[in-house]
Amino acid sequence: MDRSAPSPRELLEIAVNVARDAAATAHRMRAEGVSVAATKSTATDVVTAADRAVERQVLDALGRLRPGDAVLGEEYGEGDTGPADPDGVRWIVDPIDGTVNYLYGLPNSAVSLAAEVAGEVVAGVVRNINTGEEWTATLGGGAYRDGVPLRCSTETDLGQALVATGFGYDAKRRLHQARVVTGLIAQVRDIRRFGAAAIDLCLAAEGRVDAYYEKGLNAWDLAAGGLVATEAGLRVAGLAGRAAGPDLVVAAPPALFGPLHDLLAELDAAGGP
Repeated sequence: MDRSAPSPRELLEIAVNVARDAAATAHRMRAEGVSVAATKSTATDVVTAADRAVERQVLDALGRLRPGDAVLGEEYGEGDTGPADPDGVRWIVDPIDGTVNYLYGLPNSAVSLAAEVAGEVVAGVVRNINTGEEWTATLGGGAYRDGVPLRCSTETDLGQALVATGFGYDAKRRLHQARVVTGLIAQVRDIRRFGAAAIDLCLAAEGRVDAYYEKGLNAWDLAAGGLVATEAGLRVAGLAGRAAGPDLVVAAPPALFGPLHDLLAELDAAGGP
């Protein structure tokens, strides 16, 4: 591979192979039994030994396949691959998105791996650890689940939209998010909370929910799933013209984005702790 100009397709091929191996490790470790290794932001924001083992496996694999690339990971930060070249490749990994689901044996947890070139995500894969479902996308190349092209929901009425969301681990933030849901739930078909942001974005990409929003996502939560959602036709952004990020991520079909955006702004979804 020409390291100076990797194509999105080449990067996706690497991401898929690495993510599949990582998901297999996570699946095996779950079958063998897992326990909490540490906590992060709060006592309920857990890290398992599998999170660390899987991310280390991903770092090692990328180090062999793409030596010199930077890696941003949830558990090990920038990893041990050196600083990012502004014009080079940076990999963004969430070794287990949906760690609490994983810990409890619930089905929604995934390995998420994206490749960013010159600051723009160009390839990404989200692989469900439990079911083996795999969502992929390349910039400008479309989004797929298990090889089938994806298009987002065609719903145009917010009142008929099934909307997914998630909650933070800080109790004060959850209380604010609960107030937002209280104001939203009567304005939509219903609310769903699956507990894994990357999978939520992928479900929205294929219309299994109509839209998704959440406050507090990090780069590793958003990178791969956000590209899948965008390539499936969703608009993925924050409020008031801001980019999607920690303040808020809204992912919705173009016909729903405006009404959902305005309602979330009215409810101060980007506010609070």
